[in-house]
Amino acid sequence: MVTAPAASSPDRAAPSPVPHTPWGRVVAVGLAVAALVAVVVLAFSWPSVTAEPHDLPVAVAGPQPAVESVRAALDEQQPGAVDLRQVDDRDAAVEAIRTRDVYGAVVLGVDGTPEVLTASAASTATHQLMTGLAAQLQQQLTAQAVAGLQEAAAQGVVPPSDAALPAVTVTDVVPLSDEDPRGTGLAAALFPLVLGGMAGGIGISLAVIGAGRRILAVGVYAVVGGLVLTAIMQGWFGSLQGDWWWNAAAIALALAAIAAPITGLVAVLGRAGIAVGAVTMMLVANPISGATMPPEFLPWSWGAIGQWFPPGAGGTLLRDLSYFPDASAAAAWTALGLWAGAGVLLSLVGHFRTAGGAEPDAEALQDEALEHAAHRAEHAHP
Repeated sequence: MVTAPAASSPDRAAPSPVPHTPWGRVVAVGLAVAALVAVVVLAFSWPSVTAEPHDLPVAVAGPQPAVESVRAALDEQQPGAVDLRQVDDRDAAVEAIRTRDVYGAVVLGVDGTPEVLTASAASTATHQLMTGLAAQLQQQLTAQAVAGLQEAAAQGVVPPSDAALPAVTVTDVVPLSDEDPRGTGLAAALFPLVLGGMAGGIGISLAVIGAGRRILAVGVYAVVGGLVLTAIMQGWFGSLQGDWWWNAAAIALALAAIAAPITGLVAVLGRAGIAVGAVTMMLVANPISGATMPPEFLPWSWGAIGQWFPPGAGGTLLRDLSYFPDASAAAAWTALGLWAGAGVLLSLVGHFRTAGGAEPDAEALQDEALEHAAHRAEHAHP
């Protein structure tokens, strides 16, 4: 006996094949991805390629004629690179360096022999610039001394046998620590802040629903992350110096200042907020943060603008806490606090706007689930 094939039920029907992507869309996606790669490469390479000093603050102390001579020499060799700020004496120059008002100083003695003060902890780029300035001053002094000896010899004057050429002294007022003598660890400390803050904000946005819950999650993440990162970067690697708890507080606030805006944007814009927050922090704020070079090395006013974004403020704050306790860190604390507060405010705005706290993505997921349930009910057997 031949058995008739059983009628297939509607809900077990073979799925229809997924249509191929249109060719125009394929080309558009390829072009968009290539443009994105170009933007990423430009954002990370542009600061290094175009970096050069602009009005770098440097103190100078000494007799007025000697000061004007140094000023003229700098303007001739590197026009616009250094902004000489005259101070009373060597003590005032050292104080200006320790408060981060200047990156270095030239102290001109009564005999004309200069001493160059630098701070390698402020920046390796400015430290190299100041040591290069010392080498230029040394060449000038040597040339003047040789010319004087030749003139004396032409007049029949024999110089003393023990006569020594004048030497420029270089003093590192604020040196780097023995654990991080080249400053690479301190410069690299910014990357965990940016990446960690973004990862925290994105992860919390995807895993937690509810504005209040996300705010609490960001707070817990920032506090724990600050303690853990400080234990690694200061207790283990020695990249950070200074008070341990103040460094932990700075890292915690920096993480919150990056993560909270992302969760806040998600509360207002939905999943699109993740892209907006990530692009802002990684491709806009990070290149102009001044972590690897001073803000004065960036073109236009991007360096100053970068100090008001979380990566720039966080990097400056950690450097101040580690090596420059006399410097005022109020601007960095304020910038981080404003970004963290803005993230919380955005979360609250999204909470009240959606009446009940459900973010747009949560509502979309609920609507999608209801549509699937209704579709299954329509094709189910009676």
